[in-house]
Amino acid sequence: MSSPRIAVIGAGPGGLVAARGLQFHGQEVTVFEREVSATSRAQGGMLDLHAPSGQSALRAIGLFEQFRALARPEAQEMRWLKADTAELFNHEQPGDDEYYAPEIDRGQLRQMLLDSLKPGTVHWGRPISGVTTDNGKAQVLFADGTTEMFDLVIGADGAWSRVRPAVSAALPDYTGTSMLETYFDDIDNRHPALATLIGAGSMVATEGPVMLGAQRNSDGHVRAYAMFEDLPLDWHVAVGVDLDDTEAVRAYVLGRLEGWHESLLDLIRESDGGFVNRPIHAFADGHSWAHVPGVTLLGDAAHLLPPHGIGANLALIDGSDLAAAVAAHDDLDQAVRAYEAVILARGGAAARADAELSVLMDNDDVNTTDMRKLYNDRMLNPAV
Repeated sequence: MSSPRIAVIGAGPGGLVAARGLQFHGQEVTVFEREVSATSRAQGGMLDLHAPSGQSALRAIGLFEQFRALARPEAQEMRWLKADTAELFNHEQPGDDEYYAPEIDRGQLRQMLLDSLKPGTVHWGRPISGVTTDNGKAQVLFADGTTEMFDLVIGADGAWSRVRPAVSAALPDYTGTSMLETYFDDIDNRHPALATLIGAGSMVATEGPVMLGAQRNSDGHVRAYAMFEDLPLDWHVAVGVDLDDTEAVRAYVLGRLEGWHESLLDLIRESDGGFVNRPIHAFADGHSWAHVPGVTLLGDAAHLLPPHGIGANLALIDGSDLAAAVAAHDDLDQAVRAYEAVILARGGAAARADAELSVLMDNDDVNTTDMRKLYNDRMLNPAV
């Protein structure tokens, strides 16, 4: 019996875990990615991979030790500061043996997964326009007008998935929150005061609907964020700010931070890069679909959540669970049905947990390790 033809759309962490898992279990798979190469763009900041979800997924596909060699457990440190004084009022420091949610650069995780695949698995520069199904088969429609048939197409192509319409008409909703991201290079040498303020992991300060945060990446790189929970989607049009004008965006952010401590303002005043506007979308009430033979979803394509540290973990465990289901069933469609029964319940539980944790994050004595454990417990035990 020949191996089924399986395609993964999207070479993000979730899609690559699915591909690695399928190959790990002896299946053939092809990944199609719209980016033209693995290095065509920066992959973003850090990810905290949780022991029972993200780390469990990497164990399942034989990559846990490679992950440990790259991960930074010291980056589990979290510093909560008062907006007006920059006083440290809540300090979470990981113990020497704490490995619940170590951080890893997104780019390092992606490259580790790419290196684990057979040569030629990922086809770069292959954006798709959609997927159609017929009699249990799926046809991928590529942006260049070509098509290709598969026994299973896995949509791992993110929030604005081109695969999702094959199973669901749902679209994520704007949450009312937008985040402006900037960065620092070589922060320990060039901005030592800020390096001390941030610490080895992450730093957060909040006041009303505004949050300032900073996250230490590897090699002295830091990403800083200004998050506003009260902005319309087109806020920059309403206030007359050109998002390509770095100094205009900087002035807008500083104008929203009146009364904040000078050291915190330096996160915006002294940043090395421009600002990227990131409106936050989500399936606030979860997302589900009726099974369609020949196609399924994982990660953000299936259940997009706000950036509270769960999305990547959800995508990784989705990917490893899908690969395991395919390996455990002789019938491909039955494998996908079994997988979807798990991930749809999990995605709904994750959406409910996110709403609960959004409230907890406003508490001055919040503990992010406890919060992650609660999140994973709710997500991995959806019947509870």
